Formats: sequence, C-alpha cells, structure tokens
Amino acid sequence: MIELKSAEEIDQMAVTGQFVGELLAELSEVAAVGVNLMDLEHHARRRIRQRGAESCYWDYAPSFGRGPFRNVLCLSVNDAVLHGLPHDYVLRDGDLLSVDMAVGIDGWVADSALSIIVGTPDPADLKLIEATEVALEAGIAAAQPGGRLGDISAAISKVAASYGYGVNGEFGGHGIGRTMHEAPHVANNARARRGLKLDPGLTIAIEPWFCASTDKIKFDEDGWTIRSADGSRTAHSEHTIAITAAGPRILTHRPHRGPTSADPASRPATTS
Repeated sequence: MIELKSAEEIDQMAVTGQFVGELLAELSEVAAVGVNLMDLEHHARRRIRQRGAESCYWDYAPSFGRGPFRNVLCLSVNDAVLHGLPHDYVLRDGDLLSVDMAVGIDGWVADSALSIIVGTPDPADLKLIEATEVALEAGIAAAQPGGRLGDISAAISKVAASYGYGVNGEFGGHGIGRTMHEAPHVANNARARRGLKLDPGLTIAIEPWFCASTDKIKFDEDGWTIRSADGSRTAHSEHTIAITAAGPRILTHRPHRGPTSADPASRPATTS
C-alpha cells in the first residue's frame, strides 16, 4: 500500500532529511587516508544519538544478509557498492568510498548516499561517481507530478548508457516515509511513461548505482556487502524526494563538497 503524505508530513520528513544530508557531508570530510571505517561508524552513531534520532539500519534483517545489521552506516569501498558492512579497514589513498545512511526523527525517515574519493582521485573513478550523480539529477528532474514511475527509471538508465555503464536491476530505489522501505520499488532501468502515476504526496528514495565494467553483482560471505562481479570500481548516489504539485522536492539536501562529493541538490533547476 502506498501512503501519500500531506504537505505538513513532507515538511517533517525534510527535518530528518536535513540531518541526514548534513551528517553525510560531515562524514565525507571526516573520511581521509588513514581513517578506519569503524571511526566513521562510531562518529555517525554519536551524532545520531546526540540528535535524538534512530538508525533505520540497526537490527535491519531482510531476506538477504546474515543476521541483523548492527551498524548505522553502510560503508562500501572500491568494488563494493551496496550494504557494505563497516569493519576494521583503514582507508588508503585513492579508495572510492560509498556512504549510505537512513534515520528516523519523530517517526519520519530519510535516506541518502554519496560516493567520494579518499586522497588522490583517479579520473575513471571521478567519471563513475559523476555518472551516478548526473543520473540522480536526471531521475529527480523526471519525477514530475502526473508522470510515471518509469520516467524516473528511464532517465537514470539513459544517463548510464551515455557514460557507457550497464544497469543492474536487482536493487534500486524505494518508497519511504514512516519506514525506510515502502512501496513502490524504484528501478534504475525501465520504460518511460509506464508504471505508477506520480501523484503529489508520494515520497521516494532514488538511488542510481553503477559498476565500471559490469552489471552483475556478487555477495560477500557476510551476506551483506554487494560487490561488482568482476572486481571493477563502483559508485552510488541517493536522495529522498517528495512529489509535489510544483515538482520534485529534494528532502536530503547536503552542502556541496567538491568534485568527489558533488550534490545534485545544489542544482536548483531540479527542485521545487
């Protein structure tokens, strides 16, 4: 069942989204060569606790995964792209790090992700991250009231193709609001003008993610961490948005932090 949110409820989600966006930007500054992934995890735990928020990841136990997730961040490095399990790993020069988080405040949830380069960037990695960000921007721009869910998916896949990347159809975006995962599923590859009508009040997380040279994935033995099947680099970008009568509204704005963590939310043409 899909629950359309009122303008007041969307404003409440935006409060959560602001915190998520600010914390992601903060984490992108903390991440540096020599920093342990667990330092990022504990930094986020502390900030979430101070805000009085609740992590949507802690104790999350879907059909995949081995036991409940006992962290507040997904931290995915290099060929890992989704659901990266924080662990004892010290970031190295040139690592490509994806950070994903979802929290709830006063019963309303927001979810967002970004990818950054730690230390010296490789141009190929910058291109990969850029592709996810441009695809996210295109998906948001396509999320117009009266349109169809497939318009978002088609916009994402068109950008992927223009950069020369394939699209994996196993994981994508999702509805969001009172819980982290609600209907509908938001695929990263589908036909335009098909699917659910985009009515004002619909709130969704749009999250393009690409692998450099494959559209296939594999799981680590931990049951959580998803990697490119061929070991190539990966990147992931995500925002929570609301469909409004005036157009899409990004709820997880974050400060612009430079070319390795660019934020489509800083481009007002795609927002309401």
